[in-house]
Amino acid sequence: MTEFYRHETAVIDEGATIGGGSRIWHFVHVSGGATIGEDVVLGQNVFVGNRVSIGNGCRIQNNVSIYDNVTLEDDVFCGPSMVFTNVVSPRAFVSRKDEYADTIVKRGASLGANCTVVCRVTIGEYAFVAAGAVVTMTVVGESSARQIGGLIHAGASGRWGKTQPPAARKLRQTRIGGHVPGRDQGLCGIVVLDVRGITSQELDGELFSIESHKLVGQPR
Repeated sequence: MTEFYRHETAVIDEGATIGGGSRIWHFVHVSGGATIGEDVVLGQNVFVGNRVSIGNGCRIQNNVSIYDNVTLEDDVFCGPSMVFTNVVSPRAFVSRKDEYADTIVKRGASLGANCTVVCRVTIGEYAFVAAGAVVTMTVVGESSARQIGGLIHAGASGRWGKTQPPAARKLRQTRIGGHVPGRDQGLCGIVVLDVRGITSQELDGELFSIESHKLVGQPR
């Protein structure tokens, strides 16, 4: 293991790989087969399973369990108490350990507090899943969640892609976060608000279908 911070109450099983500069806080349990990158923060009461890969720069907030077969690429944010699953049809009386299903969260995605990501999905680059949402289908190409707006890397609305439907023109000046000077201002992600619409989208510069005039709001 390279140099990282570990709180005295944290449990790190032998064999775990943890990158330099990472910080592991109170009551965290990292299983022996886990791979954790550099500059990762694991908040209080986080669990990391054996067959888990966490990329550089990830931020895992309090009370998140990252079970086997979950992969987080670089710079993923997991909000407090959000949930991953790895079994499609769990039963207490049936062993499913040989049926664990993969979940992949691509670079820069944000998963809001208390959201649930059901296994067998991929969350696309810089996607933004709202607090409390339930993701049951892949968020790249088609999604079971309603996609309602675009974000630049820092979380602010920027210039839109080549296509600008009326809803997009209304949204162009809406601020929803900070700004990173010098970064590409093209559309790089999606906002997931609820789970009742199915739309398609193109990431990294191309505007996708927008079904609402609000970027951020409460579930309908």
